[in-house]
Amino acid sequence: MNDAAEKQPPFRFVAHWKRESAEDEAAVLAFWQRESALAGDAQANARLREIVVDARTPQGEVAGVCTAVPMNLPRLGQPVYYYRCFIGSAWRKTRLVFNMMLSAFEVLEAYARANDFPCIGVVLELENSRFGDSLRTALWPHTQFVYIGKSRRGLDLRVRYFRGAKLKTPPA
Repeated sequence: MNDAAEKQPPFRFVAHWKRESAEDEAAVLAFWQRESALAGDAQANARLREIVVDARTPQGEVAGVCTAVPMNLPRLGQPVYYYRCFIGSAWRKTRLVFNMMLSAFEVLEAYARANDFPCIGVVLELENSRFGDSLRTALWPHTQFVYIGKSRRGLDLRVRYFRGAKLKTPPA
């Protein structure tokens, strides 16, 4: 195992999806401000409703936040959650991004299963070029996300479907 992996603290994931907590929201807002993650207060406040999970260090500091919004990607013609993730600068060379993706997928899948699948899976648009360079396999074995082509912006798209999800009937 490499040194960075050995020094990585065990993160605790805090679920936000479809619940409100002033304390958790304040911690995320402070994180976004500290990391200069979002353009302004209006964007940050709007994004609070989209948070799936945040990752906390053993000291309780927010280290990363992921969000999702339902969308119907023309390429798929099905409702999916469009996933975004922001990792704090101190944690970008760890496996936090993948562990957070798995935690968020579990939260979204549990919600989807309990609510008659408003979305059938999660889609990623890979803005970070390091993913494209280092993860060239069609299927990411650890996360089960599959390559499905390029977005309109020319970025890799990956999708993972929820267990038990069925394709939605297109409107007549």
